[in-house]
Amino acid sequence: MWHTVRSQRPLPPLGWPLIRLALVLVLGALAPLLDTTIASVALHTLAGQFRVSVSSVQWVTTAYLLALGVAVPLSGWATERFGDKPLWIGSLILFTAASALSGLAWSFASLVAFRALEGVAAGLVQPLAQTMLVRAAGRERLGRVITIVTIVTLLPPIFGPVVAGLILANASWRWIFYVNVPICLAAAVLAWYFVPRPPGRAADLAPKRLDVTGLLLLSPSLVGIIYGLSRAATGEGFASVDAIVPLALGAALGAAYVAHSLRRPGRALVDLRLLAARSFASAGGVFFFSGLSLYAAMFLLPLYYQEARGESALTAGLLLAPQGLGALLSRPVGAFVDRIGARWIVLVGTCLCALGTLPYVFAGPHTSQLLLGSALVVRGAGLSGATIAVVTGAFRDVPRPSVPDASTITRVLQQVGGSLGTAVLAVVLAAGGAHTASAFHTAFAWAVGLSALALVPGLLMPGAGPAPEPG
Repeated sequence: MWHTVRSQRPLPPLGWPLIRLALVLVLGALAPLLDTTIASVALHTLAGQFRVSVSSVQWVTTAYLLALGVAVPLSGWATERFGDKPLWIGSLILFTAASALSGLAWSFASLVAFRALEGVAAGLVQPLAQTMLVRAAGRERLGRVITIVTIVTLLPPIFGPVVAGLILANASWRWIFYVNVPICLAAAVLAWYFVPRPPGRAADLAPKRLDVTGLLLLSPSLVGIIYGLSRAATGEGFASVDAIVPLALGAALGAAYVAHSLRRPGRALVDLRLLAARSFASAGGVFFFSGLSLYAAMFLLPLYYQEARGESALTAGLLLAPQGLGALLSRPVGAFVDRIGARWIVLVGTCLCALGTLPYVFAGPHTSQLLLGSALVVRGAGLSGATIAVVTGAFRDVPRPSVPDASTITRVLQQVGGSLGTAVLAVVLAAGGAHTASAFHTAFAWAVGLSALALVPGLLMPGAGPAPEPG
């Protein structure tokens, strides 16, 4: 392996235009990620402000996720139909407007409606940023570019509780949403100047028609699955009718979409034939199972500090900061992925993430914060490294015209995997009884055990062999 690494020609430099593009795009993608974390922390405050029950206030999050599930399948078609730069700026403006309206909400119903509008914009922003970066970077620079994006995008779930705690302690709840406005406006202005215009469409090439049937199958499928999983995660479990019915309907519609897509090669809303490529299919498996295990555990950590150790949201956020340090330590990973492929880095990163979670399985009320903080550094490094590698490996053999569809598929797999993992861990936590320390120990043990599932498709990820340049 080392002979292969030494014998390869030097990697092409990233260049300032590509680095600048990555920074501009990651600024725009930052707002939806930060918004999700802050809003989740603020649910208790919002319940008191609007005088609604704890179960009802969950719609602030659920409406956002359901709308995101509707929009994500549209992102690939919309990118080809309208062009990536216009769609990117338009999505940022929509998210800005929806955030401002959420802050101005005069009733709980209006807040839920505006949160759904935010979800639509976020469902376009996240896969579109990935599409634009993959197309701009090419295969030999993709790992290093994804490193920039991954390190930044792993920070909001870590520092979001700190930001939420500071806002709720010192300002009106409305600033939970207003904080997105300057970020999105700055990202839109910078995109106007620095994101390249998309190449013009050939005169004889008609725009891809919207697959209405596919949209009516795939979007409701995701809505049903995400809603069913959200009901299971609220403590009702997978055996409740509120969870089983939407999950069954969502799965049936998803199966119908698969059959529909295979009958319409090249014309379906999202081209599932991409999964025939081993590198993309194995990466898709890692996306799903990493969402199920590695990312789902992110919701356990702040809960553990707040409920098992009695810390405030602000203190919990500060105690989680070492994960960000771990993510920064993974910065050299991108160059290694560009040289030796994704397989071993995905496997090592997944194992490190599980290892960094393991101390929480046994942590007691007096367990050293230094030990737990050190574990979080390891966890952050493993999670960041695995993410960089799997994104790079996923697009290794994807032709340039298929990148939007590939971005949609990877986003769907990670979203569903994360929702499933969160639901599983929430059910395990509830079964342990009232979020006690022993219940958290069991839930963290499940998170560690589920990490093994990501290793199976990880073994099938591409190694250092040559691959065609996407496009």
